[in-house]
Amino acid sequence: MGLARSDGPALRFSVVMAPTEPPMATLSSPLSVDVAIVGGGIVGMATALALLRRRPGMGVAVLEKEAVLGLHQTGRNSGVIHSGVYYRPGSLKASLCREGVDRLMAFCDDAGVAYETCGKVILATTEDERAALEELHRRGLANGVPGLRLIGPREVAEIEPAAARAVAGLHSPATGIVDYRQVLEAMAAAVRRSGGEIITGARVVSIGRKGSAMRLTTRSAPCLTQVLVNCAGLHADRVARMAGVSPGGRIVPFRGEYFTLRKDREGVVRGLIYPVPDPRFPFLGVHLTRHIHGGVHVGPNAVLAFAREGYRRTTIRPGELWDTLSFSGFRALARRFWRTGLDEYVRSFSRRAFAGAVQRLVPAVRSEDLVPAPSGVRAQAVTSDGRLVDDFWIARSPGAIHVLNVPSPAATASLAIGERIADMVEGAVTERAG
Repeated sequence: MGLARSDGPALRFSVVMAPTEPPMATLSSPLSVDVAIVGGGIVGMATALALLRRRPGMGVAVLEKEAVLGLHQTGRNSGVIHSGVYYRPGSLKASLCREGVDRLMAFCDDAGVAYETCGKVILATTEDERAALEELHRRGLANGVPGLRLIGPREVAEIEPAAARAVAGLHSPATGIVDYRQVLEAMAAAVRRSGGEIITGARVVSIGRKGSAMRLTTRSAPCLTQVLVNCAGLHADRVARMAGVSPGGRIVPFRGEYFTLRKDREGVVRGLIYPVPDPRFPFLGVHLTRHIHGGVHVGPNAVLAFAREGYRRTTIRPGELWDTLSFSGFRALARRFWRTGLDEYVRSFSRRAFAGAVQRLVPAVRSEDLVPAPSGVRAQAVTSDGRLVDDFWIARSPGAIHVLNVPSPAATASLAIGERIADMVEGAVTERAG
C-alpha cells in the first residue's frame, strides 16, 4: 500500500511558547544541593514541590535545559484531566491518576488556575467494539471513577448531538480540561516561594561522582547533589545512561499531530469525544477535545518522530534516528505492527484520511474543517524485546531515581507522581544517612 495522494500537510509548523514571566536564573557558579531534579516539566516540578512541602529548607534545584519552562510534553498536549477509565486496576497509572485528579483540582483551586469538568463520551461505533467498551466500564468502576456509566444511542445523542450513531457509549462526567502550562507555571511559583531553585539553560551533559555526591556537568556550571531525580522526559534514558544505569529499554519518540476545528465549526463538539482504543497500544486514538481557552483539538495520531524533539515531519536528526532504527526493541515492534504504523502515516500525509478517522466519531467534520495545530512528541519507553511499556516506570539506582516512562495520564497524575518520587527520595536519603 502506497501513499498515492497528499491533500495537505497535517502540520508544517510548530510554536515556541514565550514565557509569561521573566526568565528564571541560569547556573553561573557551582551549586551544591540535597536533591537535583533534571527536567522542569510538570512531573519534575511536582516532585520539587512535594519535597519542599515535606522538608522546608531542603536544598532542591530543578535543572531545565530550555530557556523557559513547558516547551515539550507539558506544553504540548490536549489538556485533558483524565478520570482513570482506561488503566488496568492495580497499576500505577490507575492509582496515581485517581489520586492525582483530586490533588490537581485542589491545587488549581488554591492557585487560581481555571479548569472545567466538561465530561467525556467514549463511543463504540460497531458491535465489535462493544465488548471492549464494557471492559473499559469494568476497569473504570474498579478504579473508582465517579459517575461512570454505560449509555445507549439516545443518551449519546443527548450529550453529543453531532456524534456518530453509536451502538453504545461510556459517559465519564468527571473528565475535565485545563491548561497544563498554566499549572506548571503555578507549580514553579510555589517551588520558588518554598525556597527551591529553578535553573534554566542547564542542559546536563555528563554525570559523575565526587566523593559521596553526584556531579552533574551542565552547559554552564556543575551541580553537586546527594540525590539525583531524573525527570528528563524525552531524554530520560540518556540521562540514566549518563548516571551509569542501563534501563533495559529506550525512549522511542512518537509524534502526535493535531488539528483544530475551524472556529465556525467548533459547535459540533460540546465536550470530549473519544473512540474505543486499541487494547494493544497505550495510545487512545484520534479524538476531539474542547480546550479550556476555547477551540476544539482534533487528534493526535501517532507516527515515529525522526528526532527526540521532532515536532515537524521535516525535523530529522540522523544520530537520534539511527539510535531508534538500530534499537532491537523498535525493530521488533515495527515487524509486529507495520500495518498499523503505515495507516498512521497515511493520516499524517493526507488530511482527508485524517478527517476519515474523525468522521467515525463526528460524521459532520470535513477535511476543510481541520486547521493545522502544533504537534507534540510522546516519550514512549520500549523494551528491548519490542514491548510498549504501558504503565508508569520509575526505577532506583544508588543515589538516583529515574522516571523512565510517564506518558498520559502523567499530567493529570503529576502531583501524585511527585509524592511517590518524594517517598523514594526520602528512602534514598535515609540509606545514605545509614
